[in-house]
Parts: sequence; structure tokens; C-alpha cells
Amino acid sequence: MSASGNTAAAIAVRLSAAGLRPRVEEHTRFTTVEAEVPDTLSADSWREVLDAVADADRFGLVATSLNGCTLWAVVRKTVPTTGDVGGPGYQR
Repeated sequence: MSASGNTAAAIAVRLSAAGLRPRVEEHTRFTTVEAEVPDTLSADSWREVLDAVADADRFGLVATSLNGCTLWAVVRKTVPTTGDVGGPGYQR
């Protein structure tokens, strides 16, 4: 598992401990963690959740009247510093 995958997995474990059901997904350049947030989440659990996603490179909350709240976090994968990284147009 990549370093980003390890960080995302650690975030997912902490979200699970706070009572959420996280989903982890690997992508080419990053790993994502998403979880539905119930309306009944306590203030203490919110603190745990926010502390967990603070380890991500980016995180946010999508709230809609149709689907409720979805918490998301993104952990970027490291890019190699040598060789042809991403083809033309990418700085080395």
C-alpha cells in the first residue's frame, strides 16, 4: 500500500472509531476517504472526525437536502522526483 493509502487507511480507522462507515478509494494521483455523517453525530464525535481528517491534504463536507452530509478527505500521492514525471508540461 502506498504512503497515501496508509494515511487514508488511518483516517478511515479513526472515522470508524467515531461511528462512521468510511469508504477508501485509490486513484492515480490521490486516495480518497468518504463517509456519510448522520444528523445525530455528537459534538465529541465531530471533534474526533475533524481531528482525523486534519491528516489529509484536503477535506470538506458536502451537505444536501436530498442526500444528507458526506464528509470527504483527499491524500495526495507523492510524485517521483526523477525521470519523466507525467510527460511534457510537468516540471521536474
